[in-house]
Amino acid sequence: MVTQYRKPKIGPREYNKNKSNKMRVTLRKLPLLLLPSIIGFLMIILLVLLPTDNFVPLTYAPHTLPQVAVGGPTISNNTQLKVELVSKGLKAPTSMAFLGPNDVLVLEKNKGNVQRIVNGKISPQPLLHVNVATQVERGLLGIAISKHTNGPTYVFLYYTESGGGVGGLTGAQPLGNKLYRYELVNNNQLANPKLLLDLPAIPADPLSIETNHNGGKVIIGPDGNVYAVIGDVGSHRGQMENVANGPPPDLTGGVLRVTQDGQAVPNSPLGATDPLNKYYAYGIRNSFGIDFDPVTGKLWDTENGASFGDEINLVNSGFNSGWVQVQGVWKAGGSPGPVIGADNNNPPKNLVTFGGKGVYRAPALAWNQEVAPTALKFLNSTKLGKQYENDMFVGAILNGNIYHFKLNQQRDGLLLGGSIAANTNVANTLQESQQFVFAQGFGGITDLQVGPDGYLYVLSYTDGALYRIIPSSTSSSGIS
Repeated sequence: MVTQYRKPKIGPREYNKNKSNKMRVTLRKLPLLLLPSIIGFLMIILLVLLPTDNFVPLTYAPHTLPQVAVGGPTISNNTQLKVELVSKGLKAPTSMAFLGPNDVLVLEKNKGNVQRIVNGKISPQPLLHVNVATQVERGLLGIAISKHTNGPTYVFLYYTESGGGVGGLTGAQPLGNKLYRYELVNNNQLANPKLLLDLPAIPADPLSIETNHNGGKVIIGPDGNVYAVIGDVGSHRGQMENVANGPPPDLTGGVLRVTQDGQAVPNSPLGATDPLNKYYAYGIRNSFGIDFDPVTGKLWDTENGASFGDEINLVNSGFNSGWVQVQGVWKAGGSPGPVIGADNNNPPKNLVTFGGKGVYRAPALAWNQEVAPTALKFLNSTKLGKQYENDMFVGAILNGNIYHFKLNQQRDGLLLGGSIAANTNVANTLQESQQFVFAQGFGGITDLQVGPDGYLYVLSYTDGALYRIIPSSTSSSGIS
């Protein structure tokens, strides 16, 4: 006889009891199931309600930034030099410019403040406040000063102008990346703003969350004109990014040049029509560093790849850096493609040249692994030693290093030597470029400047601090 198994009958009381137990288990798990959504929601609330002018993120773009080294920044292999803290208490500083000895203006990215530091002390009130959008690489980004004998002192500011809300975080699009000229009035006020350049700040896809590649560095050239660099602003893909059938020139992806009144400079290298006549160079993904060689008067820049292809470039008039076709020396993409941009005599194919007026030039140095170079500065001084005079110094935001490079005799390239020179000026590993580390431990570096005293000044984004490099024998006497 076979005994058949029969599922026992469950009465209403037992059924409700089991159902209740299942619900209790589900309810217990519910907080865990919802935890990611709750965290995400709280982060959004914090971004909107948090006073962003006092918030310094430890990330910048896709990077997690280094902290200042324990014990402070140090000089590599030179006991004759030391690092001195000048001032601290800045919030996410991006750029600086000297008004005179003991007197420097520093920009705070998210607060939109132009801070003045006199004798190492931050003034109680900022010299100027502007409303800025602050997401990722937006903000108060670049500054340059031009003094006119028996005339005005101009202060040029580049910033992402807010479209409303707290730091532009409430959904309003920014009004644009703007280059303004201010006048220093009574030595205590920036007044009479004049808009020189009204540049894009919204991604190519307005619904995109990309808020990067705004560039922002500004400099006065030896010709007295104003130079500003801007990236592709959230993946614009036009002719200035070497997309032949893309939109026409739109003031993204290049070095722009105007007079101090905001007019196009005559004899523009690429063409006479607006806005092409405002371009000095193009094909630039993004940059945080430009400076003129004090010996030749030639412009140089740093450029940023994604996960590879950081660059240092000589930027001749009409220079085409190659983006989006090439980054570093490799075909651009999610990872390094074939080497297509290492030979000046055999440039990448399909570049936009504007009738041969735009000329590609291979990088003076390309990194295969990212260091995120930012500020670039020539030390036109002997105060750190004759051996450093007119050499190039480059800061990095990803590792807090300052790199030191000597130029070749023609000053159109870097003296790299060894495996880098043998590999068409490519550092395939971080170790290969370690030989050029001059100083380290600054946290994320956003600017380098030579002060009126001839010393090298360093701006730390993560530390909110201004440092200077001086001879070890020099007494610490504050800023000058």
